[in-house]
Amino acid sequence: MKKTIKILKKIFISISAVLILTLVLIYIYHSFQLNKEAALLKGEGTWTQIGNKKMNVYSEGSGEDTYVFMPGSGIAAPVYEMKGLYSKFSMENKIAILERAGYGYSDVFHDGRDIDTILEQSRQALIQSGHNPPYILMPHSLSGLEAIYWAQKYPNEVKAIIAIDVGLPQQYATAKMNIGDSLTVRGMGMLTKIGLHRLVPSAAFNPEVIQQSFLTEEEKDRYKAQSYKQVFNEDMVQELLQSYANGKKSMDLPVPKQTPILFLDAIADQYKNSETTKRKKQDYEEFAERLEISDVIEIKGTHSIYLYEPDEIYQLSKKFIQNKVEVNERDT
Repeated sequence: MKKTIKILKKIFISISAVLILTLVLIYIYHSFQLNKEAALLKGEGTWTQIGNKKMNVYSEGSGEDTYVFMPGSGIAAPVYEMKGLYSKFSMENKIAILERAGYGYSDVFHDGRDIDTILEQSRQALIQSGHNPPYILMPHSLSGLEAIYWAQKYPNEVKAIIAIDVGLPQQYATAKMNIGDSLTVRGMGMLTKIGLHRLVPSAAFNPEVIQQSFLTEEEKDRYKAQSYKQVFNEDMVQELLQSYANGKKSMDLPVPKQTPILFLDAIADQYKNSETTKRKKQDYEEFAERLEISDVIEIKGTHSIYLYEPDEIYQLSKKFIQNKVEVNERDT
């Protein structure tokens, strides 16, 4: 028996040593690659000063309205990943890609990611980069929480919201993470610090972006490099961990009735009959009913719908702004 235990201990120690050595080698490789890839990341946009940190805002186009694109959780390189969509809008309008803390060319802020903090940083960054309100906000996924909170706190700054398959405040406020989920999120953050995501590239960036043609080859290299650097950093981890508390903050305020919102509901064929899909649509419709100007439109596709149907999103957004928002402004 003692001999068996002794053998098992040796096996355990050997396996542990191999595992630790492997992780160390992965970390060394990851650090080497980050240093090598740094030459690609020279910055695209305007760096704004928020305290002692820098936040990036990428701008292009001209026109009366400013469309502010707000990436969803974990979209590590928004300037590149969302180009297929925002380039449609910038042909006739000003656009701003708001790379909040931890995203794209912005610094990691390590500040807890309370929604009031996030919102004030966004407002400061836009003003510093030359974009004055009111804005048409274009949030995707988790950033829908910030966009709605923005309209609740500063309704005069938000002309309209084009909500691209967003999460709603009540959805986050009723889905508090359990200990297991929290540990998983924190664990993912730790693993990306080591560099394990390099072994599974699809965990760092969306392969669809590489397969499509809206980026040049150089931009594709930058997209991958930036994704490897930023994905699941501390700010992204904290955004998820704080989503419940941030959702509750929004729920404590009145619904922004006077802010026009177009909900674009992405529905994938394989999930169209699922309870989750039906519940999401119902949540959008119930929220929309409480607004003076709103619409809920289904778009066939997956959650990252901006990659698959940019033309449809552009046309629906343009129609909503012209036929509902601007007509209402003229009438009042």
